[in-house]
Amino acid sequence: MHFNVTDWIMNSFVLMMLTVFLGMFFGKIRFGKFTFGVSGCLFVGLVIGWWVYRYANTFSSTATGHYIALQLLKRGVIDKGFFTLFLILFIAAVGLLAAKDIGIIIKKYGSKFIILGFLITFIGAVSTYSMTLILPGLNSYEVAGVYTGALTSSPGLAASLESAREHATQITKDYDSLSESKKREILHLLNISQDADINDSLNEEQKSQYIENAEAGIGIGHSVGYPFGVLIVIFAVNVIPLLFKINIEKEREIFVKEINETRRNPSSNPEHSTVRFDLPAFTISCFLGYTLGKLKFDLGPLGNVGLGSTGGVLLTSLILGHIGHIGFLHFRMDNKILGVIREISLAFFLAIVGLRYGFYAFSALSGSGVYLVVTSLIVGFLAITVGYLVGRYVFKINWILLSGALCGGMTSTPGLGAAIEAVGSDEPAAGYGAIYPFALLGMVIFSILLHNLPI
Repeated sequence: MHFNVTDWIMNSFVLMMLTVFLGMFFGKIRFGKFTFGVSGCLFVGLVIGWWVYRYANTFSSTATGHYIALQLLKRGVIDKGFFTLFLILFIAAVGLLAAKDIGIIIKKYGSKFIILGFLITFIGAVSTYSMTLILPGLNSYEVAGVYTGALTSSPGLAASLESAREHATQITKDYDSLSESKKREILHLLNISQDADINDSLNEEQKSQYIENAEAGIGIGHSVGYPFGVLIVIFAVNVIPLLFKINIEKEREIFVKEINETRRNPSSNPEHSTVRFDLPAFTISCFLGYTLGKLKFDLGPLGNVGLGSTGGVLLTSLILGHIGHIGFLHFRMDNKILGVIREISLAFFLAIVGLRYGFYAFSALSGSGVYLVVTSLIVGFLAITVGYLVGRYVFKINWILLSGALCGGMTSTPGLGAAIEAVGSDEPAAGYGAIYPFALLGMVIFSILLHNLPI
């Protein structure tokens, strides 16, 4: 009998299942009146992800298990395919659950969500830029990556990468006309001695290296900012009701009363039959949504922008769920079954987020990475705080919807899961879905602008 311990420890399925089990157990531990719930999977995942990444780095090229360790490091602990799969399943489930009221929500709060979506991303961008002026020696590309990470936006990351590439290319072309301080910054990024003559032109190899380093800086900043951005949103949706003494039960009663009054109007809310579960309909929601997320739309100076997996699946499931049924496909399904799918997929999704980003999160707590951590925490905190204050006290949005809208404004899927659990219903998903497209567009616009501001 032979059992390969190294292969077992670094196996993706073992890591995911162990993280979900321990995460759910940790989530049940009560800290006063507070429990982490399913978000416990994220925190346990961060610890296990950090440990297993370090463990894989201990294998020398001649050691037994080196190939297995190398594969783990190359895939980022857990293959991104698992990340995308559970993300799609979670978003499709919450989209279909929230779809029955999305038309009512958009009619009632549509313009407010548009403003809020742009406001949250704008505050995040302003905070990011302000931190580059306050904290010394920050790499401008890493900071731009922190912005997309702190607001947990994969489409924003794509836009930032493209913008960084174009910006770095232009910088290398204009090198000879740049200021002395800017030239020294470029030489520092290229790891060229500060004793070198800054007036010497860059050769082609150095230009290519600078562009690669710029893109790498975006990736590093995003990797550092992402887990802390997630933590900020999860804490916010759980702590805000305690700080501002929001009675969640009373908010839900008010929300349900308002929705039920509108539902009595058949023209506003046509009746649809509900089936137990329709696997073909659920699958087609995922398929069409994923396909929509892959489409790129030419927005002129903003470049080609797509919704990504999250936006595509969310919008598709909301639309199809609102329609109700098409032919033999029924998109109104039993809430309990969709709820089970939602909970399972969210637990695994959060576990994978932790496993993939754990090493970056803990490594960033030392050295210059601390500045990036501080930046991501401040950016996330200010964006969600301003969003809450405006949404609650200016727009008078019910907390049930606002909790989801704040997560949508931060484009935070893990945050949405925490909001749903904290509120105890799926209604926050409607707020998330209504604000997400506008927050996404804001992320793209402000990610590009950050590269064109003087730093």
